[in-house]
Amino acid sequence: MLHSTKGIVFHSLKYAESSIIVKIYTELFGLQSYLLRGIRNQKSKIKPALFQPLTLLDLVVYHKEKQSLQSVREVHLAQPYHAIPFDIRKSSVALFINELVYKAIREEEPNPDLFEFLWKNCLMLDTTEESVSFFHLFFALQLMHHLGIFPQNNYTVRIPVFNMREGLFQMNIPGHPHYLDRDASFVFHKVLATCDGKDPLQYVSTIPNPETRSRLLETILLYYQLHLPGFSGIQSHHVLHDVLA
Repeated sequence: MLHSTKGIVFHSLKYAESSIIVKIYTELFGLQSYLLRGIRNQKSKIKPALFQPLTLLDLVVYHKEKQSLQSVREVHLAQPYHAIPFDIRKSSVALFINELVYKAIREEEPNPDLFEFLWKNCLMLDTTEESVSFFHLFFALQLMHHLGIFPQNNYTVRIPVFNMREGLFQMNIPGHPHYLDRDASFVFHKVLATCDGKDPLQYVSTIPNPETRSRLLETILLYYQLHLPGFSGIQSHHVLHDVLA
């Protein structure tokens, strides 16, 4: 059966001599894999360039329940990027975001709120004229809301230590190494307090310097590993640190 849906490209790989398999997060069906046969032939009407990471697409697809590979009838560029391909800072942030969502999202069912969040943030990254030095941090934190793993921000002076395994602040140091010291816990608390679903770019003053920003990102990525089964390490944040520094 044919369906029209929006989609966000997560990943593509070559298949056989002239085909590709593409992971696309769709508005109607969640994360799906599509086999596009013959797309790497010169005569193909659909061009491989449409399937670059985070490309925003309008799709007409065939969908069969419990089928591992779906197929595409039509594909069109929904929203072209005007800045991301040409701005090294924005393209580096986009690279990180793409790797994060590709490794974190496994939902093969529709999630309209998550889809809208991803779509809007891709456009926000492309169009903003503000600094993007903090964009990836707040994206990663806000994504936790949609994945159901957002930490409990119960910090007080009496419970100042963040337990990463439990996802909350507590009074004493836990009996494992996955915690933040008091100073790092206070910074994390301040950042969590800003993450209320609003525009993340208005909160840049909460993170004072690149070193703190880098440590915070490492904390966030470790938190993902602790709370998402199968979540593997992110590599693109090393490039991102160099570019944004």
